[in-house]
Amino acid sequence: MSSFSTPAFTCCDLCDGNEAKLADGSMHVLPPVFVHFGQSVRFSGPAYTVKVFEDNVLVRAVLEQAGEGRVLVVDGGASMRCALVGGMLGVLAEKNGWSGIVVHGCVRDSVELNACRIGIRALGTHPQRSIRKGMGDQRIRINIAGVAVSPGDWIYADEDGIVVANQQLL
Repeated sequence: MSSFSTPAFTCCDLCDGNEAKLADGSMHVLPPVFVHFGQSVRFSGPAYTVKVFEDNVLVRAVLEQAGEGRVLVVDGGASMRCALVGGMLGVLAEKNGWSGIVVHGCVRDSVELNACRIGIRALGTHPQRSIRKGMGDQRIRINIAGVAVSPGDWIYADEDGIVVANQQLL
């Protein structure tokens, strides 16, 4: 289980208190297209980025590393044809100290994911697993639902949405 705690925040307060950052583009709000999974409705941490398409080998490899309170942000190309994260990966992320996972694609094993003590956001669920070729990139600038996310950007997620900032806000 993760020993990292998330400070109290709301995305609404972050937006209200950082209007200049929203205006200058150093902070963005992801479109409201993500569904919540996992026990942590609210989570935050620096982004670790992965870009894959219908292949989750790299996602697993990253989640096998110590998360240290980071948020894995997966650019899955918005594919709705298979899942990139399932119950076993949710348990692995929790065990290795990841704060959360944001998937621009699908997840599966939603009952198992909802038992994990991390936060997970995805476009939806799909029962089919991904292919396993091991293709993809990590620690690169990616695009999630029209918003650029760079490694080390800060991700803040709660009941109202997901904020991406180029620096820690709290």
